[in-house]
Amino acid sequence: MQPPDGPDNQYTMRDPLTQYPRPPFPEQTQGAPGLDQNMRPEPDCGEATYVGFGRLKGRRALITGGDSGIGRAVAIAFAREGASVVINHLPAEQQDADDTLNVMRASGAWSIGIAGDISQEGFCDDLVASAADALGGLDLVVNVAGKQVAKESIADISTEQFDATFRTNVYAMFWICKAALPLLPKGASIINTASIQAYQQSPHLLDYASTKAAIVAFTRALSREVAPKGIRVNAVAPGPIWTVLQPSGGQPAERIPTFGDHTPLGRPGQPAECAPVYVLLASQESSYVTGEVYGVTGGNPTP
Repeated sequence: MQPPDGPDNQYTMRDPLTQYPRPPFPEQTQGAPGLDQNMRPEPDCGEATYVGFGRLKGRRALITGGDSGIGRAVAIAFAREGASVVINHLPAEQQDADDTLNVMRASGAWSIGIAGDISQEGFCDDLVASAADALGGLDLVVNVAGKQVAKESIADISTEQFDATFRTNVYAMFWICKAALPLLPKGASIINTASIQAYQQSPHLLDYASTKAAIVAFTRALSREVAPKGIRVNAVAPGPIWTVLQPSGGQPAERIPTFGDHTPLGRPGQPAECAPVYVLLASQESSYVTGEVYGVTGGNPTP
């Protein structure tokens, strides 16, 4: 379950200011949903740096958005920690998904991908059922996939965009959790993906920020409902993370070269810097943690 040999891994002490690339970045845009491998610099999802120690040995995980960005980093980390993993992705993201699966399988993990659009309720039901069938059960549900489209004004946000953002970010999480809960054993963990946008909203991300606030409330409410069943529900709230979501419409094109420079660490985070928090929340090490939202924000604190 080890990555390729290299000088550094997630335990190597390094200066966080210079650990990863800092702005300015090259100007770049992609059509949505975009591909990680076309970004410059390419995001670090832990391919050559994440070392696992069996913290999730025998666990069975479903991860949405597992082809790229944070989802890819989480999938690689889970695989190297001993989990069997099903990743979900859009059909247009097949190239990134195949690459992610190859990295996971090279680590010795059992993994498959299921393509489809989680903004559709029927597909979410089928996804959970198919994942549980393929894995022989389900222990971990990780909702990462999200839609983010920057618009300068509320007047520029169509009803179609507003609806699509909520269906992808909120409705899909609801449908997946609802379908998965009857299948989850005691000790299972659900991990949702919020954002610093739930607390510090950018005006050009009005609909996206609204969904992330809803995810925080959903996580906390669901955690209280299912705690008596021995199931934990938490969320991770990333700050500005260098993922393909940003240059494929998630940020105005002119903001990409300086993306992340407003944080105290002066740079965007990398997906590999988020993955260990998901591993913690999935593992038994966090057995007394539920209803929490963990920030990974580069120094801009969440409440």
